Amino acid sequence: MTAAQLKPTLGTLHLWGIAVGLVISGEYFGWSYGWGVAGTLGFLVTALVVAVMYTCFIFSFTELTTSIPHAGGPFAYSLRAFGPTGGMIAGLATLIEFVFAPPAIAMAIGAYLNVQYPSLDPRWAAVGAYAIFMTLNILGVSIAATFELIVTVLAVAELLVFMGVVAPGFSFSNFVLNGWAGSDTFGSAAITGIFAAIPYAIWFFLAIEGAAMAAEEAKDPKRTIPRAYIAGILTLVTLAIGVMVFAGGVGDWRELSGINDPLPQAMKAVVGNDSTWLHMLVWIGLFGLVASFHGIIMGYSRQFFALARAGYLPAGLAKLSRFQTPHRAILAGGVIGIAAIFSDGIVNLQGMSLTAAMITMAVFGAIVMYIMSMLSLFRLRKIEPNLERTFRAPGYPIVPAIALVLAIVCLIAMIWFNGTLALVFLGLMTIGFVYFRLTGHQRQAAIPDSLLSQP
Repeated sequence: MTAAQLKPTLGTLHLWGIAVGLVISGEYFGWSYGWGVAGTLGFLVTALVVAVMYTCFIFSFTELTTSIPHAGGPFAYSLRAFGPTGGMIAGLATLIEFVFAPPAIAMAIGAYLNVQYPSLDPRWAAVGAYAIFMTLNILGVSIAATFELIVTVLAVAELLVFMGVVAPGFSFSNFVLNGWAGSDTFGSAAITGIFAAIPYAIWFFLAIEGAAMAAEEAKDPKRTIPRAYIAGILTLVTLAIGVMVFAGGVGDWRELSGINDPLPQAMKAVVGNDSTWLHMLVWIGLFGLVASFHGIIMGYSRQFFALARAGYLPAGLAKLSRFQTPHRAILAGGVIGIAAIFSDGIVNLQGMSLTAAMITMAVFGAIVMYIMSMLSLFRLRKIEPNLERTFRAPGYPIVPAIALVLAIVCLIAMIWFNGTLALVFLGLMTIGFVYFRLTGHQRQAAIPDSLLSQP
């Protein structure tokens, strides 16, 4: 008897669409919260450092993805490198990242629709988005990935249109005015702001690693994944810096900090409230949010599926539908996400909005997973020197070491500035560890998977 397997149907373009689509909502919203704590110039420094971390990380992470093309992604790498406890830490951190990101994106979808329909409650629009895109994911990965590619291409095009339309109204003096927190270049307030803004800079790139969870469904993953990842990170770095700079230079950037629809509001300052361009941005701009929302649902479902298949979660979550998709895993993440949406007003953590809190929780999961992944890379190089590596991290060991060190710095800063949410994250990890300790029989009963153990 063999473990349930996902069918390989995805090519390079599909994987690029997934990698960029998972992330591209971060260019549409979320990042502007960073302006509120660091200013435009302080946040630009944060974003550039984080871009370096992600570039080094992706070039290193690709070695793991191509060597161990598994739906569990970081869970599979850490399990193979460090055994069950390491797999549990990486798998649960990844799950937290991918389960807490969608509610933030869903609320942004609601905010964008609210621009067109002021009477529409953003929370119910968010629930509707969950219903639509969970259904699409259940209907089949090929359909879902093709849809993801289409909306991603439209979202990228729309960001380029945004930059072109607002360019005539751009002024560098607007961007730099009050650009440092505390209005003090590299003073204590400015430095504090640079570190406090880390989660919002990470939001620019958060979840690109999720394409690894589609590796089991990729055709010729050892060739297609490196191409998709490298093209993806270059696409995202270019768009992130471009959108942030253009949006910050069209007026008073402080009016855009801390809102869920900064691009439509920035465009209003240039073209007015009734412009066709503005309405186009709202409608087509939804594609960016939809691309990430839809892609992350695909990502969290594969993580639930992989953990359940290996005995780390209840086996029922590894069941496949008649469309060969993990439908129970898709629904499980949706239930958690919808509950988070309606926790607004009930839970008030550190005075943050719900969106900011969800972003920060997702980033905690991501950073822990990045650290585990880079540690796994180093350990697998040591204990499995003969593992087939069709793609090797360039500049090893320096490039992965840069990613690891910057990730550790980010985690320390996250804990320092988000103590309450750090405790919530630790509580969730602790609950997961207790469950892990109590359910050893599930892992013993799980069907062996050759990719999860050393040969």
